[in-house]
Amino acid sequence: MPSPATERQQPRGERIIPGLWRLRLPLPWSGIPHCNAWVIDAPGGDGHVMFDCGLHSKDSFAQLVDALAQIGKRMEDTKLLVCTHAHVDHYGEAKSVVDASGCELWMHPRHEHMTASLKDPERLLEQRVAVGRESGVPEELLQYYREAGQTTEPGVAGLVTPDRDLVEGVRVETAVGTWVAIETPGHAPSHVSLFQPDRRILLAGDHVLGRVALYYDYGWTEDPVAEYLNSCDKVDALDARLCLPGHGKSFTDVRGHVEAHREAALGRLDRVEDVVRSTGPATAIEMIPEIYGRPLNKDNAGWLISETMCYLRHLERRGVISAGDDAGHPRWSAVPRQAPEAV
Repeated sequence: MPSPATERQQPRGERIIPGLWRLRLPLPWSGIPHCNAWVIDAPGGDGHVMFDCGLHSKDSFAQLVDALAQIGKRMEDTKLLVCTHAHVDHYGEAKSVVDASGCELWMHPRHEHMTASLKDPERLLEQRVAVGRESGVPEELLQYYREAGQTTEPGVAGLVTPDRDLVEGVRVETAVGTWVAIETPGHAPSHVSLFQPDRRILLAGDHVLGRVALYYDYGWTEDPVAEYLNSCDKVDALDARLCLPGHGKSFTDVRGHVEAHREAALGRLDRVEDVVRSTGPATAIEMIPEIYGRPLNKDNAGWLISETMCYLRHLERRGVISAGDDAGHPRWSAVPRQAPEAV
């Protein structure tokens, strides 16, 4: 009999409400065992619309087809693919889906954080090495990362660009109603959520999840943290009552989950500022174990470096901290707090 861990890695399709299904697709990542695609009947029952499509790997397309078959659907009946954002676990099989079905792809135009790597992998690898250097990663480790990155599978079936830009207000018609695109950058520059106002359902991508897990793409916009907090305000104002997230099960109490994500981001900002004030001047790498209470390793380094650099740059833009250069590694120090003016 398969173990529970093996069971979790199997593709599965399940109905959420009539006409709307969740496809649970396996991921090979520690701590993130699966992602979701969402399938909704097209208007008139003629085929279906797919929202997100999972990571590309050796068996992933067969797993996606299997999950569709479990809900009585065929890949060739996909009429439209909508990607909430251009990360590998949401966009990775886009080319496979488009090639197999002939459908259009709709996605936000700020997808260069993904598509640039497919057009010029070496350039993006050097950009990531530069982020590591900026964070304070030693040169010998950067060289190891550079060499390892040349043999890493991209997690994407191939380059496919959107047939339509999924920007604010674009409508996606389905048999369970019209979904309106809400631009929610922060987690990624390309991130879009979709809202069905009649049923008050939010298809949230990775903007808000059942379990708080913050991540931002560093280096593509000036202040992803500010963008994320603004996106929390936009989603909160929708007053959704059911959320379809990019990972994990659907959930209610959407406003409570949005507030938990907002408070986590603000709390992390406070923590980063406290660590800078107590340890600075220091590099991001030197501060990360103190900020998160755990050491860096090969599994969490990319995630924690990107997240931390976004917090540091946000605090710098607010004038709370400043960076001094030390052989190409910014060392962060707190800006002295101004004493209150005497009355």
